[in-house]
Amino acid sequence: MKITEKIKVLFVFAIALLFANNSQAQETKNYEQGFRVGIGLNGGLPTNNDTYDWSLGGDVRLQYDFSKKTSVTLTTGFTNLFIDPNVNDLGFIPVKAGFKAFVWEDQFYIMGEVGGGFAVTNGYDENTYIWSPGIGYVNKAIDVSLRYEAYTEYDTDQIALRVAYGFKL
Repeated sequence: MKITEKIKVLFVFAIALLFANNSQAQETKNYEQGFRVGIGLNGGLPTNNDTYDWSLGGDVRLQYDFSKKTSVTLTTGFTNLFIDPNVNDLGFIPVKAGFKAFVWEDQFYIMGEVGGGFAVTNGYDENTYIWSPGIGYVNKAIDVSLRYEAYTEYDTDQIALRVAYGFKL
């Protein structure tokens, strides 16, 4: 290595040391990772009026917070699609996994879920795939969200409102 190259390397090293010496440790708050549970009530209206009139259901959502801004979820419960009075209603158990990202002030979020629905009432035996994007607002105890929920086998989709009570485990 030539003398000029050595001087350049030493010069860059000296400048790096100056910056490293003057840097200060930033105070960081550790976000407590952990589990939350939400117990919710859902109501929905069809995007296709020919199939059913409305829906009602309940769910339990397990959420793991990776950070203050991101979480993964696992949701299950029961949903009933109320159909014409002359046709049996369709009740099914949804099982969905999802991802939640907080986008504004750690209270407003966007969420996406995918999973399946398993028919359990009135002789229905058709299962379905479910995908569901949504938006929501949450504080320490209340979670309110609006989602679009699409079913591959139930000839309908819905816009649903979820109101839930949540708590840390």
